[in-house]
Amino acid sequence: MNEDPIMFLHLGAALVALVLGIINLASVKGTPRHRAIGWIWIAAMLAVTLPSFGLREINPGGFSWIHGLTVTTLVAMVGAIVAARRGRVRAHKQMMLGMMSGLTIAGVFTLMPGRFLGNLLFFGG
Repeated sequence: MNEDPIMFLHLGAALVALVLGIINLASVKGTPRHRAIGWIWIAAMLAVTLPSFGLREINPGGFSWIHGLTVTTLVAMVGAIVAARRGRVRAHKQMMLGMMSGLTIAGVFTLMPGRFLGNLLFFGG
């Protein structure tokens, strides 16, 4: 099992981002609270994405297809911020929903056998 501190940072930040994302999706949009939670969510997602470049569990020693999703997420975060600042609410919403969907799907895949969290929780890791 990979007990690298990067893995724990990645996992903890992902859980924070998931909770904050759910709160913001369920809350009134455009309020100061929504914006504040959104900026904290961006910080949490940076703490998810940037350390993930150091995680090489799927392809030991090299990058895997998951790192492509990391780059896509970073680009989408910038796009979502730009869209919100330009008043393009629909584009902002679509990007945020896409990132939350990706975060949720990635979380489900971490529960598979052979993956850190799946082994830790279910498979005697």
